[in-house]
Amino acid sequence: MESELLKFLEQKIRRVPDFPKKGILFYDITPVLQDAKAFKTAIDLMCNLITNELGDNFDKVASIESRGFILGSAVAYTLNKGFVMVRKEGKLPYETLSYSYGLEYGTATCEIHIDAISKGEKVVVIDDLIATGGTAVATAKLVRELGGNVIGALFLIELTSLEGRKELEKENIKVLSILKY
Repeated sequence: MESELLKFLEQKIRRVPDFPKKGILFYDITPVLQDAKAFKTAIDLMCNLITNELGDNFDKVASIESRGFILGSAVAYTLNKGFVMVRKEGKLPYETLSYSYGLEYGTATCEIHIDAISKGEKVVVIDDLIATGGTAVATAKLVRELGGNVIGALFLIELTSLEGRKELEKENIKVLSILKY
């Protein structure tokens, strides 16, 4: 049954060549979000994977702008957890911590509110896709700087050839993904 659900989801992922720049193959999840059954399937699979692999003993989901917000907030709601936004530089209205990192096609800075995570809270990082792992590692570093404990990271899509998983594993973070390419 799960393999049928994975095939169903995989068929909904749109591949867009040369976006956001030439040579990049972008995996677009908007068709998943536009289809109620596919969206529910994605969230159900993500929630099941978290609870099966990490358990239910965590406090918050930290998600990365912007598609990560959609998935992470739905997972947080479903599992009755708090939700934390990690945004691009200059987008959060209150005092922040920031971290700069490399992407597969440039550099970026992300920020988190200084009161988003309390000391000792257990956090799962969620994003739509892991490529080189820079954004997820930056998020984990911000969570840790606030005193949180990152117990795992979950992605709808993992681009295995870019080895982002290894970067998170170097940080002692368990990596979970639904679809792998």
